[in-house]
Amino acid sequence: MKNQKVGYLYILPWVIGFCLLTIWPFLSSFYYSFTDYNMISDPNMLGIGNYLRLLKDQEFINSIIATLKYTVWTVPLQLGFALFIAFILNFKLKAINLYRTAYYIPSLLGGNVAIAILWRFMFQPTGFINVLLSKVGISPVSWLSTATGAMAVVVLLKVWQFGSSMLLFLAALKEIPQDLYEAAAIDGASKFKTFFKITVPMITPTIFFNLIMQLNNALQEFNGPYLVTGKGPLNSTYLTSMFIYDKAFKSFEMGYASAASWVLFSLIVVVTLVVFGTQSKWVYYSDGGK
Repeated sequence: MKNQKVGYLYILPWVIGFCLLTIWPFLSSFYYSFTDYNMISDPNMLGIGNYLRLLKDQEFINSIIATLKYTVWTVPLQLGFALFIAFILNFKLKAINLYRTAYYIPSLLGGNVAIAILWRFMFQPTGFINVLLSKVGISPVSWLSTATGAMAVVVLLKVWQFGSSMLLFLAALKEIPQDLYEAAAIDGASKFKTFFKITVPMITPTIFFNLIMQLNNALQEFNGPYLVTGKGPLNSTYLTSMFIYDKAFKSFEMGYASAASWVLFSLIVVVTLVVFGTQSKWVYYSDGGK
């Protein structure tokens, strides 16, 4: 009993922090989503009024569409690039640890405000990217002045932060038994066939985990689009998280923002459940289960 009390004492700070900084805001936002609350006066109960208003708010609907577009582009590109780099770094190369560290650094710096601002300047009309393109005879591109260009810029910023997924893929690749590759080589299987028939099926649990994590991150993305493009041009990069921020801290409509956050939370839950529902069809575990 004494050891148990000491253990509870050690985890007490975390429990207090979890209750005050996670559970309480979570439940409070649900309550406020049914109210008209401006963070100054007492909240007035509206029932489902905020949710009905969201259904008619074209700005909110457009932010959901922009968020889904951002997610659809970002997640496959990031996972594909992370797997490609992990596959290369799995070979025995000179100074391989240096390469692995270098490729992981963007994940440490990518969420930094300074990096986002630097990224924005790189894609200016006279920025580094256009200067580089001019060296190979390509005319400058108005990256941040068009909807497609602005979305491409913020997507590339997120894809660039592939380090954490890469490390998980690299760990999974190292766990694949080498005798499978030796058997495939004896049977005369090509590298291409070996990759898709052995490597990919063996790491599907890691692909599944990375997919879930990156979907959740992309649907809640805020820093990159907010700092690089604001929400333009023409609200093309105005994600739902930015809509929630504007309503809560610029318009002081905390009740309305809370309702929007719960709609976003519901969307994340639905997407996650759909992906989990497909798990049995393509994820294979080492014990033979699905």
